[in-house]
Amino acid sequence: MTTAPHRRRTSALRAARRRHDRESSGHAAPAAQVAGALADALLTTSWQPDDMVAVVRSVAGGRPIRARRLVEAVLQAYPRAPADRPRELRRFLAALPTKPRTTVRRAVIRHRLAVPTQVVHLRWNAPALSDLADLADFFGLDGDALDWFADRREINRKANDQKLRHYRYGWLPHRLIEAPKPRLRALQRRLLDRILSAVPVHDRVHGFVPGRGTHTFAQLHAGAPVLVSMDLRAFFSSITAARIYGLFRGIGYPEPAAHALTALTTTRTPARVLRAAPDPYLAALLRRPHLPQGAPTSPALANLCAFRLDRRLTGLADRFGLTYARYADDLAFSGTLSRTRIDRLVTLATQIVHEEGFRTHPGKTRVRTSSQRQSLTGLVVNANPAVPREDYDRLRAILHNAATHGLADANRDGHPDFAAHLAGRVAWMSQAHPSRAAKLNALLERALGPEVPRPGRR
Repeated sequence: MTTAPHRRRTSALRAARRRHDRESSGHAAPAAQVAGALADALLTTSWQPDDMVAVVRSVAGGRPIRARRLVEAVLQAYPRAPADRPRELRRFLAALPTKPRTTVRRAVIRHRLAVPTQVVHLRWNAPALSDLADLADFFGLDGDALDWFADRREINRKANDQKLRHYRYGWLPHRLIEAPKPRLRALQRRLLDRILSAVPVHDRVHGFVPGRGTHTFAQLHAGAPVLVSMDLRAFFSSITAARIYGLFRGIGYPEPAAHALTALTTTRTPARVLRAAPDPYLAALLRRPHLPQGAPTSPALANLCAFRLDRRLTGLADRFGLTYARYADDLAFSGTLSRTRIDRLVTLATQIVHEEGFRTHPGKTRVRTSSQRQSLTGLVVNANPAVPREDYDRLRAILHNAATHGLADANRDGHPDFAAHLAGRVAWMSQAHPSRAAKLNALLERALGPEVPRPGRR
């Protein structure tokens, strides 16, 4: 009787002989490699059947591939050449069924043909960046420097030496500030100014949008009978690199450029930093590639990724006859609502938020009627948006102290540029309030005195 080990050895020998016979005229490459070679070669053609069949036959050998059937399958899926999506075409070819024999398994790569990716359709007025060479030129870098800043090898995440990291980290009570170092920040700023600024945001977004801000956000809800405010938990960290990649692809950038742009604007927090995370949920978000809170590109990218969220919440507000707007992670609905409809609104809004990949903060959903203080982004909105009276009185006291005893004595919080800090606070509290503006500016003039240069003046 033949034993089981003997049968296994015999089977192994037969398999080895078959491999030898099959590979005697060439090396059988894995399906993914053959699919990659075919995808690159097909994209060099005019996307006409005869040209495509000829390329398939010239690139792939070994076990026969029915080139015409393969080309028919490709043309059915891609009537036009996916010149900006070579990786997608590779995945399609690798997944072709084994029957009929269009499979790329066990084929031999005779030689390779390739062509750079191209921008097929660019939306808005963003610069055309067809491949990594264009991207490097756009940033004024060479290929190695672009690869370094994109951190494809995850040196930033793994390095113990701070000099090898692209970000500096600082924990606040409920969030992590991940601030890019100057060179990466400059690249991100260029990306923001030249690319992201060309892409429109939803008209109900007021945070980090030129011409809009806390006051325009608050003004939409001023004097409403009911104000419902909600908060998005870990807003920036919730946005994954996959969503950012989809955004850049949606703008029109080919796969390689979109991948590199994604890598330049997202990060994974090092394990050493995560040890100080205040809760496991935030640590889990920061462990995966995400938008860093502290990068100049993150607010704009977050707004664009939340476009569908804003569109759905606007539609929900319209169904209830309400006004909706968002400032960063603050959501607000205002109008006339009964208690039952308030509960229904919060339930539906929370469901939409979760479906769009975000989470609401359960302890920060608030409902305020006109008989209570209604506040948004630090402004009271029961009537015209205004800074709370106690904050106004506190600033007046600080200005009076500075005018009486000097700036150094009044600077109890140790601001490095106290004059600029005071001028900013005065400008903030003076918006849309002429009487407050006159009083505060008079006090500011006295506090700064003639010898102190006015911030913003030369």
